[in-house]
Amino acid sequence: MKLKTINFFSNLKDYFGIAFGCIIFAISYSWFLIPFKVAPGGVGGLSQILFHLFGFPAGISMIAINIPLFILAWIFLGKQFGIKSFVGMLLGSLLIDIFEPKILYEHHILTDLINTTYWSFTDNIFLASIAGSVLLGISLGIIFRFRGSTGGTDIPVAIFKQYFGISIGTGYWVIESLIILSIGFVFKEMNLIIWGYLNLFITTQMVDLTAEGIPYVKGAFIITRFENKIKQRIFDELNRGVTMFHAEGGYTGRHHNILFVLVNRRQIASLRRIVKQEDPKAFFILFEVHDVMGYGFKTRILDFVEEYDESVKKQQETPLVL
Repeated sequence: MKLKTINFFSNLKDYFGIAFGCIIFAISYSWFLIPFKVAPGGVGGLSQILFHLFGFPAGISMIAINIPLFILAWIFLGKQFGIKSFVGMLLGSLLIDIFEPKILYEHHILTDLINTTYWSFTDNIFLASIAGSVLLGISLGIIFRFRGSTGGTDIPVAIFKQYFGISIGTGYWVIESLIILSIGFVFKEMNLIIWGYLNLFITTQMVDLTAEGIPYVKGAFIITRFENKIKQRIFDELNRGVTMFHAEGGYTGRHHNILFVLVNRRQIASLRRIVKQEDPKAFFILFEVHDVMGYGFKTRILDFVEEYDESVKKQQETPLVL
């Protein structure tokens, strides 16, 4: 298959994925967060202020705020925020207004499910906050997986990082905090600040979970007198490769080997048993591994580069034996 054809179908898949994420994105705001003036910061929080104070449609407000941000991104960051991010921002914002419960009710859509007191799908702010935050995190994770974004505070954070040396985490914390605090003060409701921070935490956790999945790999360092026996049992029983580091004891000055191995979570108990049976006095260090790229493991990191060269792909599928 020609490269152009593969690129076409790959981009088409990305746009379908972004569109699906935008639908969930719009539902999270329109059905749950906006009716209760709750938002985990971001442009969505600013749009809520305009919506509840002046009656401006939230989606249109998001577009109006985002377009200047995209212009700034183009000037200061180049093409980092490209067409897919713009499509994600535009589609997600428009769908927020289209999915507004009041509009659905007037068009006799889902009328039995809409609570007309709050124009939401629940009359409980706690349920709305949890549901809205979970859905928002899932939607952003899906959009990120398909190489898009919804713009918003990503842009000023990236500018602060590049020109002022402010870390991404600090940049997000400062900007989102300012927006969450503004919502509480504008509506004179301090509880909204607490809800905002709760939603920010839930949303960020769900974004990571959706975009990268659950970590499933553990790493282990094994310091033992019987490295050959343990190594061979790991080969035979766990079917995992082992790397040996040559080390020297800081106190004794003795030279010995340290075994390093990566295993799936379900293999941890078996690895413990092997080490304990062969050397009860072994020094066993187990730690979380964020991501692994290589034979026998599936990476959690989003793959922004498609592999089209079959020879390269074949090389990647060949195990590296150490």
